[in-house]
Amino acid sequence: MTSTVPASLPRTADGPALQAVLLDMDGTLVDTEGFWWDVESEVFADLGHRLDPAWRDVVVGGPMTRSAGYLIEATGASIPLDELTVLLNDRFEKRIATGVPLMPGAARLLAELAAHRVPAALVSASHRRIIDRVLDSVGRHHFALTVAGDEVTRTKPHPEPYLAAAAGLGAEPWGCAVIEDTATGVAAAEAAGCPVIAVPSVAPIAPAPGRTVVDSLEQVDLAFLKARVTGVRRPSARPGPV
Repeated sequence: MTSTVPASLPRTADGPALQAVLLDMDGTLVDTEGFWWDVESEVFADLGHRLDPAWRDVVVGGPMTRSAGYLIEATGASIPLDELTVLLNDRFEKRIATGVPLMPGAARLLAELAAHRVPAALVSASHRRIIDRVLDSVGRHHFALTVAGDEVTRTKPHPEPYLAAAAGLGAEPWGCAVIEDTATGVAAAEAAGCPVIAVPSVAPIAPAPGRTVVDSLEQVDLAFLKARVTGVRRPSARPGPV
């Protein structure tokens, strides 16, 4: 986990306020979910197996070990999980060596957060080596903190990555708006107690209490994020003696 944490975060005594914005990477900030599927298909083709397109919805948004493990089991490929993980990361890193395309609205949103001094964190299930390569294109200066999937004990859909990001920024989870594109990421953020804005990339995500679903980041701005956090019910403090 790498961070450059600001000295103070906005708070209110009377209710939740937007303290930070936590963004997923693949499919949310950068248009790379298709790259991952292409890489997985190519690597398994080299191993003599063809991936069923229906499996894409299963592996999207998950940690590398879960996605790779599922594909080994589904295809019956004879390759150790750790070896496959290296092959996938190597192939993906080559694929994005010349840069990655941002999702529509991403550049404008990051610039708006920076202009208003709202801390942003990148929270991804991808490994650190991949995040660092993507940051070469997106710009490290946009993020006060980044959390990689291989830097936490339990990655998405466990809440640990988002709890770690909130703690690293000195923020409360209910004051952190999370932007995610997959059900796996949404589950992690909601389990951490964060209000969620879902921008589905591959598989649909249904609206739910504390969750807002939009078609594109072009629909998300600072006012929108503040409204999502203000509408969240903050956990009650333990009552004192009467």
